[in-house]
Amino acid sequence: MRTKKDINLIKSLLLEHFNEPITELRFKNLYELLVCVMLSAQCTDKRVNLITPALFSAYPNVTALANANLSSLKLLINSCSFFNNKATNLIKMAKSVVENFNGEIPLDEKGLMSLAGVGQKTAHVVLIEHMGANLMAVDTHVFRVSHRLGLSSAKTPELTEVDLTKAFKTELNWLHQAMVLFGRYTCKAVKPNCTECFLYELCHSKDKIINE
Repeated sequence: MRTKKDINLIKSLLLEHFNEPITELRFKNLYELLVCVMLSAQCTDKRVNLITPALFSAYPNVTALANANLSSLKLLINSCSFFNNKATNLIKMAKSVVENFNGEIPLDEKGLMSLAGVGQKTAHVVLIEHMGANLMAVDTHVFRVSHRLGLSSAKTPELTEVDLTKAFKTELNWLHQAMVLFGRYTCKAVKPNCTECFLYELCHSKDKIINE
């Protein structure tokens, strides 16, 4: 793990370069946010943003989605990865919201995670984006960045989240999205853009491309 000094420097540089960043998913309300985040699992935000206009036109609210025809829903999202499972979970999620929460999407971790297709990461992203909750969510980008920077050596996203929460403590909502964007555009899985990396001097990863 990094020293406290290194952690604070990494934190300040991330917050400096990504000033109160927000998700690249496009949505208008809590219902649309939850659906977008569920669709984004192992799928790009860009792809989700192409799918959702027609989806939200057909199913503009949670009640409409709860009554959706499964085959019709699959057709609307079939360019998304794992669309069969996602379509099933979207309908189950909506039915649960209608039946168990009076049509109001719950805004607590336990309530969200009781919904089909909503794990800890999805719940945290919803709470981060909707209400700025001081939570960390670990997707593939955050996992890669945190390990390359030596902020965690944990084997799972859940344990990595524990390490990051303990290391950073505050402003986790901004740091989550900063690490997502940093991983998406700079610290990429293949051919990381090390020459333009503002954390270059703090990186000791074996994947680091040494500047000439």
